[in-house]
Amino acid sequence: MKISVIVPVYNEEENLPVLKTVLDDVMKSNHYDWEAVLVDDGSKDGSAGILESFVTADPDHYRCVLLRRNFGQTAAIAAGIDHSAGELIVLCDADMQNDPRDIPAMIEKIDQGYDVVSGWRRDRKDTFITRTLPSHIANGLISWVTGVPLHDYGCTLKAYKREVITGFRLYGEMHRFIPVYANSVGARIAEMEVHHHPRLHGKANYGLERTLKVILDLVTVKFLTSYANKPIYLFGGSGFGMLGLSAISLLYIIIRKVQFNESLVRSPLLLLSVMLFILGMQSILLGLIAELLARTYHESQAKPTYTVRTFLNGSSNNHNSYSLHPGD
Repeated sequence: MKISVIVPVYNEEENLPVLKTVLDDVMKSNHYDWEAVLVDDGSKDGSAGILESFVTADPDHYRCVLLRRNFGQTAAIAAGIDHSAGELIVLCDADMQNDPRDIPAMIEKIDQGYDVVSGWRRDRKDTFITRTLPSHIANGLISWVTGVPLHDYGCTLKAYKREVITGFRLYGEMHRFIPVYANSVGARIAEMEVHHHPRLHGKANYGLERTLKVILDLVTVKFLTSYANKPIYLFGGSGFGMLGLSAISLLYIIIRKVQFNESLVRSPLLLLSVMLFILGMQSILLGLIAELLARTYHESQAKPTYTVRTFLNGSSNNHNSYSLHPGD
């Protein structure tokens, strides 16, 4: 398989020459069919010029995408994937905290039959309070909500078969959730420990404010992976839950009226019951509208509601593989 190494770059002029040296050594010594797609995400230093020199020096292996401004890491990764040609996609940071020397081991995992190999920075070399601790909390929350148990969603160093990551678009901070999307189409996921090094040049571009964005994106990802095809299950379930609570509240105040002659009008539970009934009905109707939108989305683009891993043609004994997103 041809391998595309996608590297988002933002103000990393001091790290880029080291990255190229190590990447060349790793990829060429293993005789891979490979390319490196480096995406400059609106750098304000000399990173773009250095990337252009890489392409000039080795046009067979290096491609460069220069974005007009800083769109963020997720957008840079999406641009790299769109402009790459490999059947196997490897994502790697440019700051040399990820070690490209781990790439061959990840490729071996892919060769063993996995569709996704996720890096785990077990011995992480970052500030504990502002980087490592929030990351541990976020990883635990993401694993619990999505049901995909990975130790390190934030590690950029990951390898993917292209077929499992081409059926969706990336927004916000959603690059870290790619394994969740891949899992939703039946991808086989493995996790392996990778090396992590202290940052020697430049400074980190993310802090604690990123945690809130990750949590908000997690809500979106959970909805898209669990309820995008059948939104009525979410809205309808919530609606019937509120209708049930409304009925219980109403029954309670009726019992109080019969047994203790308490006024129905003066009880705040009557207002609560009415509000829950209204909200429940609205939620159910919203679910029906969402169902119409989901069906329009799929049918207008001929998107199937299933994914195919392999098709076996018994008449010719050919083993033919199809994209996991045959409608795209």
